[in-house]
Amino acid sequence: MHIESIPMWTGSSNNYAYLVVDEKSKDAVIIDPANPPEVAPILKDQIDSGKINLTAIINTHHLRADGEQLSQFKGLSVIGGKDCEAVTRTPKHEETFKIGQDISVKALHTPCHTQDSICWLMEDGDDRVVFTGDTLFIGGCGRFFEGTAAEMHTALNKTLAALPDDTKVYPGHEYTKQNVKFLTTVLQTEPVKKLESFAENNKQTQGKFTIGDEKDPAVQEATGKTDAVDVMGKLREMKNNM
Repeated sequence: MHIESIPMWTGSSNNYAYLVVDEKSKDAVIIDPANPPEVAPILKDQIDSGKINLTAIINTHHLRADGEQLSQFKGLSVIGGKDCEAVTRTPKHEETFKIGQDISVKALHTPCHTQDSICWLMEDGDDRVVFTGDTLFIGGCGRFFEGTAAEMHTALNKTLAALPDDTKVYPGHEYTKQNVKFLTTVLQTEPVKKLESFAENNKQTQGKFTIGDEKDPAVQEATGKTDAVDVMGKLREMKNNM
């Protein structure tokens, strides 16, 4: 499995699209190509040079450029949540399918940021990654635009936390530096210090941290709450008010 990160709107919303390629077959998918002018030239170059066979767009949730995506990449399947424009397939929770010969994909429904949010677990041999869109970032989570603290608690602490700890996280945005600024106000643990140092010295953090790295029960103490849903809601409120 080869993953190429494609930064979009760098310096503003700092989005990522991801090109995922099955190396044996060259079959490929593009995840969250929200800004076609930045993504299409890269895809065209690789298609024209015979490096990839682009088979589908996969979205983690409905995006602001869904319609424009389709004008750039005609004839492709659009795999994503029910609210994605022109979606052709919405896999059920934990439904699986293949990319090429070796990549196994599992849909993980994580409604909250949007109600159609789906994280995508991909495995190739011992290599496993999860594309989390706007649900989970490195050191943070998405806003509850269409959902509740209870839904985000389920998404993070049940659905994603159940993945193997060595699963690498590929989020939809590069928000790590600003997430660390908040984290350091509530935690001074060694993992937070490590993340702060890495973010200061690296512009990109996607794929460098794992599901295991995101687990730190000490964060609960900063909220003064004991119920897990209340902790989630309070943390989001504290981050919003920072």
